[in-house]
Amino acid sequence: MRLICPNCGERDVREFYYAGFAAALDRPAEDAGVEVWDDYLHNRDNPAGEARDLWYHESGCSAWVVVRRDTASHAVLAAELACDVKAGGA
Repeated sequence: MRLICPNCGERDVREFYYAGFAAALDRPAEDAGVEVWDDYLHNRDNPAGEARDLWYHESGCSAWVVVRRDTASHAVLAAELACDVKAGGA
């Protein structure tokens, strides 16, 4: 799979570090039970289709990139710098 870095252009996925979903997860309260923390740490929905992921361009420009891609086809639909996404309120 090839990802698009807004700074460097299209690159092999091996240049990047996958950091997970680009959406905030609701962190449980510190005193939440073991089952709640286990679910928060280990269980994620994994639907086929469009997803927004956070990637770090580790072997390139060191940018954090939000990549919108199709998990079924691995097609990269869009990519933008995470700082731009955060500044825009997305």
